[in-house]
Amino acid sequence: MADRVVATYSIVACDLDAGQWGVATQSKFLAVGSVVPWAEANVGAVATQSYANPSYGPDGLRLLRDGLSAEDTVARLTEADEGRDQRQLGIVDAQGRAATYTGSGCHAWAGGRTGPCFAAQGNILVSGETVDALAETFEATAGRPLVERLIDCLAAAQAAGGDKRGQQSAALLVMEKDAGYAGLSDTLVDLRVDDHARPIEELRRLYGIHEALFGRTPADQWVEIDEGLAVELRERLAGLGYDEEWPAAFVRWSGSENLEERVDGAERIDPVVLKALREAK
Repeated sequence: MADRVVATYSIVACDLDAGQWGVATQSKFLAVGSVVPWAEANVGAVATQSYANPSYGPDGLRLLRDGLSAEDTVARLTEADEGRDQRQLGIVDAQGRAATYTGSGCHAWAGGRTGPCFAAQGNILVSGETVDALAETFEATAGRPLVERLIDCLAAAQAAGGDKRGQQSAALLVMEKDAGYAGLSDTLVDLRVDDHARPIEELRRLYGIHEALFGRTPADQWVEIDEGLAVELRERLAGLGYDEEWPAAFVRWSGSENLEERVDGAERIDPVVLKALREAK
């Protein structure tokens, strides 16, 4: 049993206005993101932990897809599982209804809290204050992007005590219909820190990189490329070894820097891309 996902805390949540569902988790366990978080756009999110039953993820999403509520899905999954006394589970459904389950055999401290659009749970925690911090931080950050709220929830939970055994890995999964890479995926964010002394801090750092590469700057904040700026851009690109005609050099450079998702034609430039080019060496 030593290799099972035992000591973990997590939050499953949604932002109905943004059409996003997600999970954030941290554990003294290698690669917690490979087991705990499951989510599907317009369907719901599931966290399975404490001697985790991985089938709760796909099976839970299937039940939610079939129209069951979060509470009914928890009941259906646990009733069919002979190991339910050692399981812990959190679910939020397409309507923002939430449910959490902690089996009687989970190691103390273990428990959960629910509220509109979230379920927070944890086991082998220093105290219940860890789960309280997950819940209270989510409630206090209403109106901010779901991804940022979930990372803040993990940080607050860790500050409140966290996993009794310490830290090792963290993960963040957020789904939104057609919001992933090139508009061809529902995966808005899928980041994992598999083994790190401060996994939540590392997760936040990775999200910063993700935002720089794949974030969205409002169209009204893009910069028009006038003649003067075009000359500057061509000179900077040539200095970096991209000496093709404009805009071919710009397209090749942005692709090599993984910034192609922030490029849309050659008449305007995303200020994030402009800053990256000006700082490039």
